[in-house]
Amino acid sequence: MATSLVLISDTHLPKRAKALAPQVWDAIEAADVVIHAGDWVDEATLDEFEARSKRLIAVYGNNDGDNLHVRLPEIARAELDGLRFAVIHETGAAQGRESRMDAAFPDTDVLVFGHSHIPWDTTTPGGIRLLNPGSPTDRRRQPVCTFMTAVIDDGQLRDVTLVPVDR
Repeated sequence: MATSLVLISDTHLPKRAKALAPQVWDAIEAADVVIHAGDWVDEATLDEFEARSKRLIAVYGNNDGDNLHVRLPEIARAELDGLRFAVIHETGAAQGRESRMDAAFPDTDVLVFGHSHIPWDTTTPGGIRLLNPGSPTDRRRQPVCTFMTAVIDDGQLRDVTLVPVDR
């Protein structure tokens, strides 16, 4: 049986937007697992994600205060259907990212990160899939706001899709 995922980061509520678009909430409620890579800003957003997600894997970001730091880790790890996931907010500059992440996360199959608001999908020389879903509220030099969906099927990550947000 396949496991559906939503990958999201940098929601920045209520600073960058008053609310998430309905299509984002629809995807979150439909997913088996939601992965959030930090920069919630508001604790109420975390509360709502927890209430509306079947399973939430999440970290804090650099814009999150102490109230979120006590509830969330800097790095989250989970095994989902045989795939080893890690989640972190920031990975540093794009240049050299693949080699740095190979060194920092050697026992990882998929690393989800955020911070830049710029979507990213590459595979490191060591075989780690690096995914940044962008931001659903702040497009920062991108044509549209985004999040990602994916499916784990037979221990493989499939159908990774960058979803534009209707705003």
